[in-house]
Amino acid sequence: MDAEEIYQNVEHRDIKNTTGPPTQSNDQDEGNDEKRRGCRCLVLMTLCLWLMCVLLLVFITLQHITITAERDLLKSYKNTVEEFNHTINSLQDNYTDLMTEKDQLKNNLKKKLELETRVNNLTTEKKKLESKVMSLSKELKKKPTKQACFSISNEKKSWSESRKFCRDRGADLIIINTEEKQRFISSFVKERVWIGLTDIENEGNMKWVDNSPLNRGFWLKGEPNDQRGNEDCIELMPENPVLNNWNDLPCSEKKKWICES
Repeated sequence: MDAEEIYQNVEHRDIKNTTGPPTQSNDQDEGNDEKRRGCRCLVLMTLCLWLMCVLLLVFITLQHITITAERDLLKSYKNTVEEFNHTINSLQDNYTDLMTEKDQLKNNLKKKLELETRVNNLTTEKKKLESKVMSLSKELKKKPTKQACFSISNEKKSWSESRKFCRDRGADLIIINTEEKQRFISSFVKERVWIGLTDIENEGNMKWVDNSPLNRGFWLKGEPNDQRGNEDCIELMPENPVLNNWNDLPCSEKKKWICES
């Protein structure tokens, strides 16, 4: 039974009481009035209590909705932060990979530039050498004497044995007295070879096998040094720079040689 029904029942009883016999005293009427006022107060208190319960229920419901919404928002925020951190870590890894790739590309570019410079230098050197060879060929063609013939041995002998081998065949160890000839010989020689230069007769006084003095030498840096006092014969070392690759060493060493006729 709700508050409205309680109120109606009370009013109905009050109405019934007023239709009673008119013989009741004033005291009884006042008592009835007091009872009616008490019922009305009870009804009002019940209504207030009911309204308070409703409001409390509404408040609790709203509070629950708010807490649930805040919990969902916090969970969403937490997920967003985790995704953001994951994205940052992924970007950091990508950045590190890109920097590594950049360094590799930079090194590759540097190597490429070095190789291009080396190729250009070799190309320039080749052109100069070809020009020298052509000049030497033209110079040799102009000479009325017979053309020089060079031969490289397949075996190794001492300097004296090498020279004897050449002389037995109407030639001698090669004489290199021009820069053109030095470059030309160095361009096709692949191993160390004896040449026809020595100071075996007079230490420090280099002479060719035709007894002509040495006017210009194409020595390695620091050579000749007559190490241990017995380096009197000269070899050409093609693995060193083309223009400066002579070295003195003991005449007893076994080397290949070049004959010139």
